[in-house]
Amino acid sequence: MEKDALIINVNESETRAALLHDGQPVEVFFERPRERNLVGNIYRGRVSRVLPGMQAAFIDIGLERNGFLYVNDAVLDLEARRSNDDEESRADVRGAPVADIAEVLKAGQEILVQIQKEPLGTKGARLTRHITLPGRSLVKMPFSDHIGVSQRIETEDERTRLVELITRNDNATSGYIARTASDGVSEEDLDRDIEILEKLWKSLESQGQQGPCPRLIFSDLNLSLRVVRDLFTDAIGSVEVDEIKTHREIRDFVESFMPERLLDIKHYEEPTPIFEKFGVDAEIDRALNRRVWLKSGGYIIIDETEALTVVDVNSGRFVGKRNLEETITQTNLEAARELAYQLRLRNIGGIIIIDFIDMMETSNQEKVLSQLSSLLERDKAKCNIIGMSAIGLVEMTRKRVRESLGGALSETCPYCRGEGRIKSLEAVGNQVFRATRRVLSQNQCEGLLLNVHSEVADYIYENQAEAMAALEATHQTSIIPVAREGYHREQFDIVMTT
Repeated sequence: MEKDALIINVNESETRAALLHDGQPVEVFFERPRERNLVGNIYRGRVSRVLPGMQAAFIDIGLERNGFLYVNDAVLDLEARRSNDDEESRADVRGAPVADIAEVLKAGQEILVQIQKEPLGTKGARLTRHITLPGRSLVKMPFSDHIGVSQRIETEDERTRLVELITRNDNATSGYIARTASDGVSEEDLDRDIEILEKLWKSLESQGQQGPCPRLIFSDLNLSLRVVRDLFTDAIGSVEVDEIKTHREIRDFVESFMPERLLDIKHYEEPTPIFEKFGVDAEIDRALNRRVWLKSGGYIIIDETEALTVVDVNSGRFVGKRNLEETITQTNLEAARELAYQLRLRNIGGIIIIDFIDMMETSNQEKVLSQLSSLLERDKAKCNIIGMSAIGLVEMTRKRVRESLGGALSETCPYCRGEGRIKSLEAVGNQVFRATRRVLSQNQCEGLLLNVHSEVADYIYENQAEAMAALEATHQTSIIPVAREGYHREQFDIVMTT
């Protein structure tokens, strides 16, 4: 089976990286100079407001919006909360409040916090005082003494070996998580990781106790090095990067922990842009569409909102060969495959509701749910299928950490302001007509100019000419619709002339 690959595109305006599985992009990452990734950044922040009713506080960390700190993320001795030993799901554990936020934090207090979820939409960053420092193989947890192993390492002997190696290291002053990348690494490499992380924490702890506030005191690696650190495992066959300076940086970085893999760090020198060569740009464009066509002729509609994502499955042009139930089931199975891919590629998180085409047989419903569940197991983000509701809707969640692909590459339409719909020509034409009649009933003038969108002007001339002529005759005036370039379809002005 072909190994996965990492490709990295670097230019002056942005850095992009893509993880390829079977030659197809399954995850895409972006970083721009002015929009560096914030997750993992550590700040010396000041408590702005304490909210007892929400058991939370807002923390000024120097960003545009204050960060949000829940009480269970603010209590440093909350060991039970951190018993989960998978580094990718610890931040999801919230639970009932274990203390009164008013007793934990006071307005004006200066504290050390880390971003665990980026600002999304109108929401500020979600913060925690439970600092974690990621290394190549380990994650250091300064305020915990728990030793854990990623759930993705399934071999019990290897899990036991890693816990023993960490436990007997005299330099380890706190809790650690063995990351997925630690599977099979030597004791020497683990010891080196611990040494680096311990030194880093001592430096950060010192900075966090003094100096200006608010301010950033630690920022994670840039995107190129971060994806190599987090994703370049034995499952990755190669890393290709199209910029020579970044290629050298990655080689130097890899040489420090995997010198035997240096030959797998390649400089891409072909004239065809690397994202175009591997079909990534085409998949990104496809992922920005609301409608995604299936090979059979069916399609899925994906609608993202701030609260949840709704997916609608349709049979489209697919008519099948035998019977209706089989046709529907095959469409749903294909939709499940495409949906699992799209959720990961688009990085859609939060609550997801899927409206598969109704199936009469319970066995077919189970078959579709089983396939969806199996495909989501490949996703690095934590997914949870809650089940099928009484009205046939599949409910699931996917962990949300960073902005979705659509959020990163698009913005709210200034034309419809994100509504997705605008008034019809008939509705706008009637609105203009009513406004015109209202102006004439209150004023006497020689004429009116109706400044409108060109399509609205055409509609008035073609459909409201008689009504406008009647107004002209009644009020002894002239009414002239004028097409204005640059007008929104719903925009119009009425100007009286003398």
